[in-house]
Amino acid sequence: MTRTARRGLLAVTAAALAAIVVAFGLGGVAQAATLFSDDFNDGNASGWSKSGGDWSVVSDGTPAFTQSKTDSELAREFAGQTSWTAYSVQARVKPLAFNGSNRLVALAARSSSATKMYRLALTNANRAELQAVDGSAVTVIGSAALTVSTGTWYTLRIDANGSTISGFVNGNRIASGSNSAHSAGRIGLVTVFASARFDDVVVSSEGSTNPTDPPTGNPTTPPPTGGPTTPPQTGLVGWATQNGGTTGGGSASATTVTSAAALTSAVGASGAAVIRVSGTISCSGMIRVRSNKTILGNSGATISGCGFTVNGDRNVIIRNLSFRGWADDAINVEQSATNIWVDHNSFTDGYDGAVDIKRGSDFVTVSWNRVFGHDKSMLLGHSDDNASQDVGHLRVTYHHNWFDGSGTRHPRVRFGNPVHVYNNYYYNNEYGVASTMDAGVLVEGNYFEGVDEPTLVGYADSDPGDLVQRNNVFVGSGAPQSAGSTGGIPYSYQLDNPNNVKSIVTSGAGAGRINP
Repeated sequence: MTRTARRGLLAVTAAALAAIVVAFGLGGVAQAATLFSDDFNDGNASGWSKSGGDWSVVSDGTPAFTQSKTDSELAREFAGQTSWTAYSVQARVKPLAFNGSNRLVALAARSSSATKMYRLALTNANRAELQAVDGSAVTVIGSAALTVSTGTWYTLRIDANGSTISGFVNGNRIASGSNSAHSAGRIGLVTVFASARFDDVVVSSEGSTNPTDPPTGNPTTPPPTGGPTTPPQTGLVGWATQNGGTTGGGSASATTVTSAAALTSAVGASGAAVIRVSGTISCSGMIRVRSNKTILGNSGATISGCGFTVNGDRNVIIRNLSFRGWADDAINVEQSATNIWVDHNSFTDGYDGAVDIKRGSDFVTVSWNRVFGHDKSMLLGHSDDNASQDVGHLRVTYHHNWFDGSGTRHPRVRFGNPVHVYNNYYYNNEYGVASTMDAGVLVEGNYFEGVDEPTLVGYADSDPGDLVQRNNVFVGSGAPQSAGSTGGIPYSYQLDNPNNVKSIVTSGAGAGRINP
């Protein structure tokens, strides 16, 4: 049975019934329904949302979902609905390797954000632990001694019904207790400095207390509500309008490219040019983009496996492209590159930054992009020790971007002042905006939903910066941080009502929303 056919079953088929009998271990299963299942036999993991790690579907007798990086502090994949409440989730889990002591692989339930969940963990201290995770705080609900061997499959199950949370390994209950930290949320697959494989994921409702959402295996961003009161501002706005403006290739005749070789040649040539990308271009490494270029994606245009670098050049526009699976950055702007506009692109499943801007670059606008199924989104300023090149530069505007379950860096800022972050929609992120190393960041009119730390003053080992947050909406999110003041904004812009930002951005951000 294919995953597509199995997903979202409302009636329990014979195969699903057998899975539920195993999951519940009791006779009254007829009241339960299968809400989600994935055996990865179709060879992909669509419907799962990544936050960290290196995930792929590989063969292990049958296809299995694998996280292969043991140096990832937190690697997670999520699926399901954030409003799921009473349910059971079961999966087969095989630890492959542990990197250090007190490492773990786990199954998660009721994940309301990237760092809030219940977790049934197998540790390399030879224990199984049922945990309530809230950011860096981990409460052990219960545990049991268990020999945890790499290369061995274990069947893990979490039952969540009201405040009663129970964990089972290979059908044996290892812990059960009362905990009300998390009332609803998605399922998840987790590794902490470990690699592992996951397979045969089944989610079923608990008895007659069914979730109110329709069964689905699709990405879990809630549908937009409400609507804009004025038309959104979709032309060039922000820092890229300064310093003489950003026009790219201007009125040059367009050239259409369909191969990596043609794309590399066109964007690397001297002189003004408009380049249209058609179809999917598979490539590797970084393709250098020279000055005075406009790169536009035709409908469905995709860059797979590589990224663009703007290194010391100026006046570049990149619009309407889908980037996936890049091995370095998707778009890298560095070495005093200026006047760059990155607009209406989609980014997913890459290695490092979606849009990284660094090393003295300046006058950049990043607008109407969507980042999903990816962790490190947008870095501004690469290093704490690069003040001599960065101070007085790194002026960037981020507006109407959709950070859709992406993990961190939305953006993470060093030195730039003022950096303007307005009218973006943040959904289910570990953190939103971080200001460090004397940066000055204005964060206004954004919509934060399910974000653990919407704004941060200082991050990791970096010294704090200034951050002014005003007129933002916070739904199911932590408390924002703010400090100090920022420089003035020199350009005009239309600030949308923050209550409407969710619907404005989800209906307009990403590739395929414009016809450039």
